[in-house]
Amino acid sequence: MDIEPATPTLLPDWLTRCAENAPDHLAIQCGSTCWSFAQLADQSRHIAQQLTALGIGENSRVALLAPNGLAYVAFVHALTRLGAILVPLNIRLTQAELRWQLSDVRATLLVSESSLLERAREISTNLPDLPLVTLQSLHPFSNITEVSLLAADGLASVSRTFNPRSQIDLAATQVIMYTSGTTGHPKGVLITYGMQWWNAIGSALNLGHQPDDRWLACLPLFHIGGLSILMRSVIYGISVILHEKFDELVINQSLREDGVTIISVVAVMLQRMLNALASEGAGAHYPAALRCVLLGGGPAPRPLLEQCASLALPVAQTYGMTETCSQAVTLSPVDALRKLGSAGRPLLPVQIQIMQDEQPLPASAAGVIYLKGPTITPGYADRPAITAEAFTHGWFCTGDLGYLDTDGYLYVLDRRSDLIISGGENVYPAEIESALLAHPAVIEAGVCGENDPAWGQVPIAFVTLHSTSTVTETEILAYIQQHLARYKIPRKLYVVAELPRNSSGKLLRRELHTLIKDH
Repeated sequence: MDIEPATPTLLPDWLTRCAENAPDHLAIQCGSTCWSFAQLADQSRHIAQQLTALGIGENSRVALLAPNGLAYVAFVHALTRLGAILVPLNIRLTQAELRWQLSDVRATLLVSESSLLERAREISTNLPDLPLVTLQSLHPFSNITEVSLLAADGLASVSRTFNPRSQIDLAATQVIMYTSGTTGHPKGVLITYGMQWWNAIGSALNLGHQPDDRWLACLPLFHIGGLSILMRSVIYGISVILHEKFDELVINQSLREDGVTIISVVAVMLQRMLNALASEGAGAHYPAALRCVLLGGGPAPRPLLEQCASLALPVAQTYGMTETCSQAVTLSPVDALRKLGSAGRPLLPVQIQIMQDEQPLPASAAGVIYLKGPTITPGYADRPAITAEAFTHGWFCTGDLGYLDTDGYLYVLDRRSDLIISGGENVYPAEIESALLAHPAVIEAGVCGENDPAWGQVPIAFVTLHSTSTVTETEILAYIQQHLARYKIPRKLYVVAELPRNSSGKLLRRELHTLIKDH
């Protein structure tokens, strides 16, 4: 009998395998609703059948506008069964930003969670060829028992055989996730199943894996940090405690009551959680079951780490981005204070080099951070030129500056040089500058970050205006609010005579702060 050789890039469908091996094990809990792996598999299959009837199949680009919830989770796994590609939409973006992404990605279908349907209709108004359907949410106290798609705006069903996939191709694209670039133009990052697989394996080897782990997810699922938790759940066969949004009081309660062992947050979230805990009085603490707090969003302040140490709270700092499928480098809790300011060492599948002018640098020398490995994106959707620019001899250029110490620990000096991290959201100065320059009264614009106790950083802006202009700062900010998400709007705007530039005319964002003294 001939035996067909194994294909190394094919694996059994992860959710299906979990449903076979542990059908009654908790897969996802959101509010008071709990689904086992068998129930999650059934819900996802139901949605996949409906999508098939709408003509969705392999490589269809399906955009999803939805908040965290059970419907979101089931929908993600449904697309896997069909080989379709998820395009998660950030619900915090403006209509114009979302409309641009849908047009750029050439979406096959727009799916909106029922509470956001009116907004989705407004977005699709100028995209007449983009079909729109509703994703019916599950609510804890309703009589709805399953997630379903409700056809909208005259979309007709098609006659198509439902043939769900039983295997996952690690080389296939799972997600196109948009991230803003330093030029101000968003790019669709290609996330493959192989990236998710190897990132999950690298994380487990680094942080450990326990069959009874429960991972609390309060990051948005439309960000890679949130989405990767869903993938680790079905790869590891562990439970996810999903929260619709971040609320420090609710999160602290969940940590105590839901058996959580791992949580992913950014520094601002963690500080709010600790402040809420401290307000309970002396002796308040987190349960011993919480074995790891995975901390992203940039290096953590020393006072925060010392506060965590005093509570015996195991914090693992990370360095990563959408292009690395979340974690690329992680600092173990035991090294948090010993290697203060470090992002840690690379996960096992990841290689790291510090280079300058495409030449490797020795330990302690600062340069550009380059990464290589199966967790790194193969490129940007429909952007061959930008993809080629991002790689040097197979190494991905992060655009960040840093160095490796003699022990191989990474220290990040600047995240993408001018990147502003506000409440865990990446804010790129060039994107805000582009919106400011669209105002007819603005000649030049420069944006940088300012430290903020609540959000970590907030953007502030500097502009020069035409001499005849009478426009006010308030009017300029009102203008760009039509084009940018709220968290990107500068907290302050200064009108100045000129912006600092070098001899070649390049804007020196690091010197913008010096202009404040004149105001």
